[in-house]
Amino acid sequence: MSQQEPGPGVQPQWGQPRPGGQPQNPPQWGGQPQWGGQPQWGQQAPGWPAAPGNPYAPGNPYGPGNPYGQPQYVAPPKPGIVPLRPLLFGEILDGAFQTIRRNPAAMLGSSFLGQCVALLLSATLIAGSLGLLTRLEQLDGNQAPSDAELSSILGPTLGLLAGMVSISLLTTVLLTILGGVMAVPASRSALNRKTGFKQVWVLVRHRLFALTGLSLLMLLVPLVPIVVLFVLAVAILTVTGPAGILIVFPIGLGAVAVIAWLYIRLLLAPAAVAIEELGVIESMRRSWSLTTGSWWRTFGIVLVAFLIVGVIGQVVQIPLTLAVGGIGSVVSPHGGLEQATGTAILLTVISMVVSALVGALGFAFQSAVSALVYLDLRMRRDGLDVELLRMMESGSDPDGVPGRGLPARRPAAGGWHPGSGTGFPAG
Repeated sequence: MSQQEPGPGVQPQWGQPRPGGQPQNPPQWGGQPQWGGQPQWGQQAPGWPAAPGNPYAPGNPYGPGNPYGQPQYVAPPKPGIVPLRPLLFGEILDGAFQTIRRNPAAMLGSSFLGQCVALLLSATLIAGSLGLLTRLEQLDGNQAPSDAELSSILGPTLGLLAGMVSISLLTTVLLTILGGVMAVPASRSALNRKTGFKQVWVLVRHRLFALTGLSLLMLLVPLVPIVVLFVLAVAILTVTGPAGILIVFPIGLGAVAVIAWLYIRLLLAPAAVAIEELGVIESMRRSWSLTTGSWWRTFGIVLVAFLIVGVIGQVVQIPLTLAVGGIGSVVSPHGGLEQATGTAILLTVISMVVSALVGALGFAFQSAVSALVYLDLRMRRDGLDVELLRMMESGSDPDGVPGRGLPARRPAAGGWHPGSGTGFPAG
């Protein structure tokens, strides 16, 4: 017997249709769907293709997927201090600090060794200047010095000036050599290979001669614009007199700009000598080639590193100078000349040692920045990151220098390198 429909105001029994309910037959084209035919939450309407739903719904435990089958970006591996891809600005600075932290003996030890040599040379110069000061004190200020007295002063004065120039040149040569030496720990740290003090010198000992020749040749590079500027300044001032300063000053600024431009173009030559084992001229050409089109970026990175080192140095040096003066007045406020001299010498030695430590840290940081800029440009130009990935996977040459003896390889056009899935910005 057929079931009766409930009357108005009466709730239907379970399974009975509501009064005036929708027809159960499928609707015609353009008609409304039947009652109860709407899909439930998370279900797909029948007869329609599947649409992308909520990737984080309970039914999708794997998160968002790719409905079109396109390759997704995969972050490059980072076995060491930096990821193996072209580097960003912040990654270079962070990688420089990480290089020092992971290789303190090789980085700080080598840098401190160079600072100590420069410190000893400066101390020798200071000791030689004490004799000149003694002779100046012996002059009678009330009368003009005799020819013999002038001769006794002129010789030591010229010797002091020559010593200052020589020490500056020797320090520059030494720091250039150390810049190439400390590029090796930075390169090895890219693959998480730590380097000790003895190991770094073993790895570069056959490159020291080339590094010395490069440093001597690089001394001549800034001398050319300096000599030209000096000759022009003398000629202009001779012809025009004091008014020629208005002409010499902008020429001097131009010479400074030329020196800075040459410095950045040749900045990577020591790293090329130590890592790629190139000769003196070949390394300069290599640095020139790598920095072509990247001069401003390299200049900005080097400038920021220089400012960081300068700020840290001032933060340490200013309190140290004040402390040295205060301690000297407290220790021997009314002491004799000998006691005051001994205290001053002791405090000066302490100040110089602390300055050497700060200078070692600053130079190690700047050297690591230059080395990472070199690696970054090789990744961009030669596809060095691909070769480093292969070395990481194979574990080949664990005691060698990554990047040494690797053939140059051009990355694929329009992207980072094959298989990356996406291009990487220039940074």
